[in-house]
Amino acid sequence: MWGDIKKDVPTGVFLEFADGFSSPPHIHNITYRAVVISGAVHNDDPKAEMMWMGPGSFWTQPAGEPHITAAKKGAKATAFLEILEGPYLVEPSKEAFDNGERPVNVDAANIVWLDAADVGWIEPSAGASSAEGPEIAFLWGSSQDNLRNGTFLKLPSGFNGMVQGTGPSLRAVVVSGQIGHRTRSASVTKGLEPGSYFGSTGDAVHQLSCDAKDDCVLYMSAKGKYRVDPS
Repeated sequence: MWGDIKKDVPTGVFLEFADGFSSPPHIHNITYRAVVISGAVHNDDPKAEMMWMGPGSFWTQPAGEPHITAAKKGAKATAFLEILEGPYLVEPSKEAFDNGERPVNVDAANIVWLDAADVGWIEPSAGASSAEGPEIAFLWGSSQDNLRNGTFLKLPSGFNGMVQGTGPSLRAVVVSGQIGHRTRSASVTKGLEPGSYFGSTGDAVHQLSCDAKDDCVLYMSAKGKYRVDPS
């Protein structure tokens, strides 16, 4: 979706797993982060019991840590994978090393959501409580001094508002729901399904709507902060 997984640049890619796929134990030379888009994925120590993570789940895989990755049979698993440096290599477990990081597996049911009462990135919804408006879950990184960070952004069904990037870059991947997307310069709204992506640099405004019966969730990869305005 952006970058080049074979080069030393930040990169975002989509993975479609073969039905019932299971890798041998291996390591990677760099740390990656991933979000389950559909189906169910297991990513853990080679000796760990299977823990299937469904859509909206998040995991990190530290460089040098032996692990396996598997896709649940019959579930048509897909995931989004992001690296901040490259190239992305697969190497044998005998090359394992400890880079000081530890793996994280967070099922979608365990995501901690914050609303406008908790975080200043969200403007209060007019005529509605903060609990009925957009919510953010912080996953990794820092928003200070334009540093890189990753978050989930949840838009309630019927949402119609804007997301404004205030830092050097903003990229968004649709995890669930049906998103309507339009920039200020565009005259047509585009429909974006899970697995779709949009991005911008600098002070850009994205007009978004959640055109689904349930909430819409996006994975936001940013440098610095972004602002959500439901009005």
